[in-house]
Amino acid sequence: MLSIAGKDYHSRLLVGSGKYKDLAETRLATEASGAEIITVAIRRTNIGQNADEPNLLDVVPPDRYTILPNTAGCFNAKEAVRTCQLARELLDGHNLVKLEVLADQKTLFPHILETLKATEILVEDGFDIMVYTNDDPIIAKQLEDMGCVAVMPLAAPIGSGLGIRNPYNILEIIENAAVPIIVDAGVGTASDAAIAMELGCDGVLMNTAIAGARDPVLMASAMKKAIEAGREAFRAGRIPKKRYASASSPVEGLIA
Repeated sequence: MLSIAGKDYHSRLLVGSGKYKDLAETRLATEASGAEIITVAIRRTNIGQNADEPNLLDVVPPDRYTILPNTAGCFNAKEAVRTCQLARELLDGHNLVKLEVLADQKTLFPHILETLKATEILVEDGFDIMVYTNDDPIIAKQLEDMGCVAVMPLAAPIGSGLGIRNPYNILEIIENAAVPIIVDAGVGTASDAAIAMELGCDGVLMNTAIAGARDPVLMASAMKKAIEAGREAFRAGRIPKKRYASASSPVEGLIA
C-alpha cells in the first residue's frame, strides 16, 4: 500500500486530468489507469467555480478518487499559496495539495526559492503538501524536513517524455527519504514508469504520457501494468550486473 498523509492507496500510479480531448476520454483513461489520486490544475480546470461549464468532478468524482489540487501555472509563492487556499475552499476543507512553483515558461523547471517559501507558509497553514522539485537530493531532504508529506522530483522536463535522465540522483533521494518519493514529469512510455519503480520510487505521477498518446486509454492501461511490474521487480531484487557470462544451469558436481 502507498500511504500518503495517513491514507492508504492500492495504486502507485497518479495521473493528471488535463490535455484530453474531452471529459469522456478523461474518464475512460482514468478508469483504465487504475489510479486513485487525480491531480487537478485549479487555475485551469473547472471543479465547480464556473456553474455554467462542464465540471471535471462529474467524471472523476471525489467519492471515488482523491482529488489532488495542484498549483500548475504559478510562478511565485504568493500565487501558489492563494491557489491552494482556493482549492481548500472549493473542496470543502481539503488539505492535500500538490505544490508546483515554476521558474519560467520555457523549461517549466521548479523555482526552488519560491517553492521553499510557499512550503513554509502552507505547512504553517495546515496543508499536506506533495511537492514538485528538481532531482537535487539536498533540496529533496530539506523539503521533507520542512514537513512535506511526499517529495516529487522530476525525471525530466514536464511533458518532454525523455524518461529518467539522472537515475543516480533519484536513487540518492529515495535512499535518504522517510516520506514517499514520487517521480513527477518526464515519463514518456511504460518502460520509463517501470524503471522509476525498479529504482524504488513509491509511485509515479504522469499526464502527458497518457493524454498525449495516440490511444490514451490503451496507454493508461499499459502504464498501470508497468507500475505494477516495476514495483514487483524492485521487491524481488534484480541480479547483479556482470561483465561476463554466467551459466544458467549449475556446473558443479557434474561429470566432465
